Amino acid sequence: MKREWDLSEVSDGKLYLEQDMAKVGCRECEGCHDCCCDMGESVVLDPYDIYELCRNLHCDFETLLQGNKLSLGVVDGVILPHLNMEENGACRFLNEMGRCSIHGFRPGICRLFPLGRVYADCDYRYFIQIHECSKKERTKVKISKWLGVPNGRQYHAFVNEWHYFLKKIQDQAAALQEAGQLKTVGMFILQEFFLKSYNGDADFYGQFADRMKQAKKLPILK
Repeated sequence: MKREWDLSEVSDGKLYLEQDMAKVGCRECEGCHDCCCDMGESVVLDPYDIYELCRNLHCDFETLLQGNKLSLGVVDGVILPHLNMEENGACRFLNEMGRCSIHGFRPGICRLFPLGRVYADCDYRYFIQIHECSKKERTKVKISKWLGVPNGRQYHAFVNEWHYFLKKIQDQAAALQEAGQLKTVGMFILQEFFLKSYNGDADFYGQFADRMKQAKKLPILK
């Protein structure tokens, strides 16, 4: 999602890598779930998120859509899934105690919070969103531990490739729209990376790589 903002206004001015320590620890939120409410359509999901949700909930992507847990939206010209919120603004995966029912396999944006990512020079770094979390007394935690994703290097490479893949398409969205090709490209991405089921018993990254090979055959990506 394209944003225009000044990093110095929203962070402590530092950029971090996965092996760095950062003040993000909040004692497992101690019952707080403010960051799980009033998010609108901002929790956009990537293919790894869908792989994890479907594998752990024992369903497919279409079932999640039909169950109204997820919806589709257009992000900078590309059709992508996002988490749905209840009428009261709470995430639909919060349980009756206000705790995340999918915490062990929650989406990447949820894992990040209160971190964000800054992309530059074909890679990215992390920053702390200093105004977003209501918890003020935080402890230092290694970012890789905070994210809690197995195979951290592969995950980093995936996040980076997915971001720049989408960016290339989004940067040309206007031209594609004018040429009548944007919908076709968008439907291909939706089908290839989301609707097409993943094998939950097999490695995600190999499956993603195979799909990306097909995507890179698109004329826009050659």
